[in-house]
Amino acid sequence: MQKPALVVVGLSGNTLDALSAIEASFRLVAVLDDKPRLERQEFEGAPILPLTALVDFPEARVLCLIGSERSFRQRAQIISRLGCPDSRFATVIHPSAHVSRLARIGAGSVILAGAQIVSNAVVGRHVIMLPQSVVHHDASIGDNSLIGTGAIIAGSVRVGEGCYLGSGSTIKNGVAVGNGALVGMAANVLRDVPSGATVIGNPARILRTG
Repeated sequence: MQKPALVVVGLSGNTLDALSAIEASFRLVAVLDDKPRLERQEFEGAPILPLTALVDFPEARVLCLIGSERSFRQRAQIISRLGCPDSRFATVIHPSAHVSRLARIGAGSVILAGAQIVSNAVVGRHVIMLPQSVVHHDASIGDNSLIGTGAIIAGSVRVGEGCYLGSGSTIKNGVAVGNGALVGMAANVLRDVPSGATVIGNPARILRTG
């Protein structure tokens, strides 16, 4: 039986990281990216086309992989521009990831190799969890957030929408991370992070407020 067709939005490091997870469940038919240097190129046999080409793949599922420490705050806007209903977005989970039957994952989210989502955790829509990241019990991750490799989110943490948690960062139990916040690599967050703030260090301190 042929795997469902998938169109990926954005050619980036996230696309490379997610490739094995994508191939486990889907058939990549196109990558959409407006960068002029990518015109007429291919990725793993799939053509790279402008975002407007989405209309040419009406039956394909869609997955947005745009998002880095520089662009994560634009992720929600880019996804909205696609004009797709939730039912069309693919949820991709690597075979080696562990997702509790008591956890919830929103449409369009990507859970990569070795990631763990445990009981009563909630992962929102269009979240990217990179390899070996962990979301503990009763924690929640807001829509459009990116969780870096090896990040650990302790119990009852609340991560807002459109956040970026750098690789190796840790968030203490019960802490709230506000919408649009950036947590630096290996930061150890012991107290609430205001919306839009950038925090770094161990213990984490505010570098910028917006």
